[in-house]
Amino acid sequence: VEAVHLIADGKAPRIPQPKEGATYEGIQKKENAEISWNQPAAALHNWIRGHDKVPGAWATIDGQVVTFYGSSLLDASVPAGQELVIKGASRPGLVTKNGLVVFGSDGKMVLVRNLQFEDGKMIPASKYFSADETTALELTEEEKKMAEDIR
Repeated sequence: VEAVHLIADGKAPRIPQPKEGATYEGIQKKENAEISWNQPAAALHNWIRGHDKVPGAWATIDGQVVTFYGSSLLDASVPAGQELVIKGASRPGLVTKNGLVVFGSDGKMVLVRNLQFEDGKMIPASKYFSADETTALELTEEEKKMAEDIR
């Protein structure tokens, strides 16, 4: 009861919590989640995985921020793929049929499955170079008639 009265009267002691021993990690911000490429593959994987989904680990590709999602370590020979220059990376990534392969400073590989662009559009990393391609929907005569009936 006494504590409640001290609070109500504005006379309760205020003791700031010491930072020493604190275990709370503040909310990560997007600007702090940029990928630092001068790390081994395991560290890159942990960074990407640790920021998956929020805020999302990112890098700059072709002048725009691209966020990486769904990483795994790749223990195989270097797969065939189309080179993709990533700002700050010591060597280009490879867009393969399974995703984007990036390289750690130790030469080992990380496979990234999904990429998200600044406009919010997310694509499978394997489709990076075909992301701009769109196909027109073509309706059969029967479907055109049905669409007209629905309208």
